[in-house]
Amino acid sequence: MTLAEPRVDALPDADIPTGITSVLPDTVVAPAAPARPASPNAGAGRSAPRRRWIPRRVDLAVYGGFLLAALWVTSRIWADPAGRVAALYSGDPAVMQFFLAHSVRVVLHGEFPFFTEQVNYPDGVNMMANTAILALGIPMVPITVLFGPAVSFVTLVTLGLAGTAAAWYRMLSQHVVRTRLAAAVGGWFCGFSPAMLAHANWHPNIISQFLLPFIVWRVLVLTRSTRPARDGALLALMVTVQAFINEEILLFTALSCGVFLLAVVVQQRERWATAWRPLGTGLAVCAVLAGALLAYPLWVQFAGPMAYHGLSDAVQDYGNDIAAFFAQGSPTLGGDERANVNLAPNYSEENAFFGWSLSLLAVGIVVWLRREVLVRALAATGLFFAVLSLGERVTWWDRYLFTGPWDLLVRLPLLDAVVPTRFGLITTVVVGVLLAFAVERAWSLRTVERRTVRTLTAAGLVFALLPIAPMPLQVTDRPPVPKFITADRWRQYVGPDQTLVPVPVPSQGHSDPMRWAASTGLAFKIPGGYFLAPRNGVTGDPGRFGGRPSGIGALLAEVAATGRTPKLDDRQRRRFLDELRHWRAAIVVLPLDQPNAEPLRLTVEQLVGPARRELDVWFWDVRTLSRSAA
Repeated sequence: MTLAEPRVDALPDADIPTGITSVLPDTVVAPAAPARPASPNAGAGRSAPRRRWIPRRVDLAVYGGFLLAALWVTSRIWADPAGRVAALYSGDPAVMQFFLAHSVRVVLHGEFPFFTEQVNYPDGVNMMANTAILALGIPMVPITVLFGPAVSFVTLVTLGLAGTAAAWYRMLSQHVVRTRLAAAVGGWFCGFSPAMLAHANWHPNIISQFLLPFIVWRVLVLTRSTRPARDGALLALMVTVQAFINEEILLFTALSCGVFLLAVVVQQRERWATAWRPLGTGLAVCAVLAGALLAYPLWVQFAGPMAYHGLSDAVQDYGNDIAAFFAQGSPTLGGDERANVNLAPNYSEENAFFGWSLSLLAVGIVVWLRREVLVRALAATGLFFAVLSLGERVTWWDRYLFTGPWDLLVRLPLLDAVVPTRFGLITTVVVGVLLAFAVERAWSLRTVERRTVRTLTAAGLVFALLPIAPMPLQVTDRPPVPKFITADRWRQYVGPDQTLVPVPVPSQGHSDPMRWAASTGLAFKIPGGYFLAPRNGVTGDPGRFGGRPSGIGALLAEVAATGRTPKLDDRQRRRFLDELRHWRAAIVVLPLDQPNAEPLRLTVEQLVGPARRELDVWFWDVRTLSRSAA
């Protein structure tokens, strides 16, 4: 079958999904069922349009179901996007809102997209090295401008979940399986798996995987393409867009395609004789075109200002506990946050929480369909990346067992920037495709026991998927952006080359001031922040979270955590005042509702004198420091 032949859903029913055989034509398959006799009304004028319309209505119903499920998951945040955030909270939502505001400046003000000085002033931040989500943020500019970055953030999370499920459904139903129910089951799991729900708390860039099924399919098409240059060019365009969503997920896609194709060739080596030439040509065209389109952005990322090489040690050893594969994810019907606390690095990285029932069902599917080349290749791919996801230290219920194979790979180029636990996302997709295959096989049986098989299959799906059914994300209130900021009172003090210094100084543990800046369209600069940067501020150093170490930042963070007011000596005052001069500080701002606000106010007053109160903040006008620095 070529790409110009009819869609799979227009072909006669068969015992197996044959769409994928256009790429892998020699797959072991069962014989097709006899063709059904033609209906007496087959030639009626309205029958053909009606048959075409019914599948479209089914597709629309499935897409609508995915969107409703995504709205269900995010419903509690939608109730108050600016005032609520997922309860399993870190600074990531604030960072993403900052990136969305950066996209507005790129589109409306022509700001350089790959670097900014609006945070971590004066060093700035390499946006290409920080997943600036330009391919998501730029299309969201109208929503960000009209409704604010908080609404854009929850919109992206909602569309990321629904869009990923819809994309996998579309690809599976068009090219892999004939039964739309099978495609819907596979798409559902790929879009609403426990891993996707966990990342929905914080990471719209990771859950926005709607390009991945089509990238995977274009790679498979290349193995049998008659026009590899064209297909390679199409692949290059999708790769380029995905690079501006999330490069780590793009790398995972490339690795999984390579492992899967290798697993197929190992089983049927004769495929290589016909596949290598179109595949090589198409990938070469893709590499040249995508390389040309991404050359400058990647240069900025790896060699530009504030570029780093390798992730922070804090996340480089993030791995899954073996027991995590048999537990339910925290944001699911059967999930238990307390039970999961030692099975994942944090609640947003629950990348392998399938539960006992689904794990057993996946193994059962592989055993049932073990004679099929594709199933064996999928099983090998899923298992390979499940093992890598364990990280450098393999553990069982947080008890160290032995050193994992990731220890041999972690220092390789590109892989040194990977969070290993996220390899579990590849295993998740494999399980979703296996579920689609299982439903397809059960529903296409023509034996007398087919009703029994279908009933057992449906019962198995309920048994496996119900415990990990998605639940609304738990939320908590977060402090509002100060009225001093939203009412633009700051504008009379802060010039274009000066900074507004929040108290505490922005950092990984205190990223709310990045929301302040985002709410104004990044109209003022701030020092510090939550981002990845070279460890010592020198391009090429290993990465770390945040900018260069700050004495006043560390001091204020300690006061905020302990509530104890230190007594500063003259040496400390001179050092901290030098930092304010380095930042070209115009005003220092402390919200009245900041935890331990009184000890923080007393500490800052030891540096720059009495505070002034305006609206809902204490602030200090320190512009004389900036003038003396100039």
